[in-house]
Amino acid sequence: MTTKFKLRSQFDYLLDQINLLCEELKTHEVVDSFYYELPAITAEDEKKAPEYIQVTKLSGEKAFNKCLSSYLDLFVGDKKSSKILTRHPGLISVNDFQGKLKARIREVNKSKEDFKNLILQINSNDARFDAVHNAIPNLITLAAYRNIHCEDQIPYSVRFTWMKKHSTRTLSKKLALEMLSKSSGYSNPRVIDQQNWLQIVESEKRRVSSLNENSKLRIKRPTRVTPEVNIRFSAKNRYHVSAALPFILLNPQKETKIGTLPDYSAKNIDVRKKDYSYLVERIYLENLPKD
Repeated sequence: MTTKFKLRSQFDYLLDQINLLCEELKTHEVVDSFYYELPAITAEDEKKAPEYIQVTKLSGEKAFNKCLSSYLDLFVGDKKSSKILTRHPGLISVNDFQGKLKARIREVNKSKEDFKNLILQINSNDARFDAVHNAIPNLITLAAYRNIHCEDQIPYSVRFTWMKKHSTRTLSKKLALEMLSKSSGYSNPRVIDQQNWLQIVESEKRRVSSLNENSKLRIKRPTRVTPEVNIRFSAKNRYHVSAALPFILLNPQKETKIGTLPDYSAKNIDVRKKDYSYLVERIYLENLPKD
């Protein structure tokens, strides 16, 4: 059996399962629906740390239909790039007393995992890309991988928040010093003059030079932020999952507190001050502890 045929067959099964889930959701009693619409992004936006993200809240039937269509948002379409991954935070509260929806969600996620594993059997990234897009043109592979999360117990609360993502690079002391030396030739509009800028860079180099030769360094630069869902049963019993796709709360109860996704502002989440102590804050350089 050819790789192309295997990929196409597995993807067709995955798509069938998602469509069945959407149809079954329409036949069940939907108690509430919310969808948090985010601004359109470009491929370049995926690499940046945004300063502000405005959220538009939808509810009722309009939100329900947006949630359903988001489960099927697997292709490039109007995005113009397979690197653009649209996030669809939302919530569907629906009664599922016989457990049919839960079983369907489990099968959807299993078919996603099987599809992912089939792709990962291909040796290299380039070969994977060619194989997938030959079998399923215009597919956004990462979108096909995303799980649909649900909960059928009675949580104390279901709330939405923003989570920071980072791009990470590990480097040696030597490479860090080379990077800082190159910085000496740059101009920086935040300092008064070039002489002050050189003094700043030299101070950074001295801090790095004082480290042991075998020191492991890391640049952990904040990039995009993503929405997530926090599900809480008690102070110690809680978990969070990605809100890239709408969360499904099965058999909802009135006592569960439901939150909303707020607008994101970088001013309200200063990851550097809260979570990290940087050796060179300007480039997010930190000294990793010894094993």
